[in-house]
Amino acid sequence: MPMIDLSSPVDASFWEPDPVVHRPMSPAEGAKHMSLAMREHFDIDFDVNVLPDAEFLNNDTFTLTTHTGTHVDAPSHYGSKTTYGNGIPRTIDQLPLDWFDGPGFVIDATTAEVGALDAAYVEARLNEIGYRPAPGDIALLHTGADRRIGTPSYFSEFVGLDASAVGYLLDFGVRVIGTDAFSLDAPFPYILKRFQETGDRDVLWPAHFLGRHREYCQIERLGNLDRLPAPFGFHFSCFPVKIAGAGAGWARAVARLDEVPA
Repeated sequence: MPMIDLSSPVDASFWEPDPVVHRPMSPAEGAKHMSLAMREHFDIDFDVNVLPDAEFLNNDTFTLTTHTGTHVDAPSHYGSKTTYGNGIPRTIDQLPLDWFDGPGFVIDATTAEVGALDAAYVEARLNEIGYRPAPGDIALLHTGADRRIGTPSYFSEFVGLDASAVGYLLDFGVRVIGTDAFSLDAPFPYILKRFQETGDRDVLWPAHFLGRHREYCQIERLGNLDRLPAPFGFHFSCFPVKIAGAGAGWARAVARLDEVPA
């Protein structure tokens, strides 16, 4: 079954609001590190020169947020309380795996301007492709924002969804909504400018804050949605890393095709 990588990378060379720090450890450094650890924790002396080329294993240490690269937002990311269930939002390690594996479909927003799309826009795009979502489907918003990845404009020039659009998708039984942009909401500068102009609190991160009232997950910072041969008819997987108590987890997103695209 052919697969398409729909993930964006974690890359320390990219521009990020919260910079990624990458500290590599070479195989030679890994040998010294292992020898010191054996002495410190187990009182064992080991001469690294007996190893081939005096090398052991390399390692990499990254300092980054859980919202760097392709990642899944858990309900706990949206706030500390919910109006559903027991009032306590679930963290990324508490969510069922089957949420992140199922039929996928794409909402084309590549011609939309910076801002937030409403339910009418989403409905129109689905009518155009002749698709009606089913419970367990995973919705993917294709904005084209991944073309700007690694630059400051990646964080300020994209389109998101408003509360009506998210609610419209959830009403079908969709529990996971993804985007190739930095956020499922409109860009921060756009949101804050709208709020300053109108004083309307409903413009403040509506896609995220709806998650305080309806349980669902977002996948942010996808990539390569333009490589999908059709807007539906593929299987999508995006399992988040099991980070205890976290509001998000990094993930590798993959589309699996039934047939090789022509």
